[in-house]
Amino acid sequence: MALDISAANAIFTITVPGLYNAPVTLKNFATDRAWDVAEQSCAQTQMSIDGYLNAGFVPEPVDQNIVLSAASESVVVFEAIMTAQQTARTLYRLGAEITLTSTGRKYTMVNGVLRGMAPMPSAGRMLADRHFAVRWQAIYPAGL
Repeated sequence: MALDISAANAIFTITVPGLYNAPVTLKNFATDRAWDVAEQSCAQTQMSIDGYLNAGFVPEPVDQNIVLSAASESVVVFEAIMTAQQTARTLYRLGAEITLTSTGRKYTMVNGVLRGMAPMPSAGRMLADRHFAVRWQAIYPAGL
């Protein structure tokens, strides 16, 4: 039996200790892309001069790009984080959880930082989608 792979019923909540007292559910994502997650290296390798492959584990962060519609009320969450960081001259640590009910999977993101965003939307005939770059310490998958 094939799984329903719709992203329309995904639930994305974000936590920002010290800024928001409760998790915030992000809504109104961009039309064609809600988020991207970069490939994470699972192993570091070196080839010895005499032909042996040596490998080891080295922890690596995970980059995620969250894309919201220009009309999304959730944009203010990221604008508030950016403003608070600039005002306090410190970083706020983020947590998040994505529940994909269509595939029965949940992903927990830990110890993240907002590392990049445009301070305002680009504009053409219409306002452009907003992109928010977050770097996570780790993302842990689990079943529902």
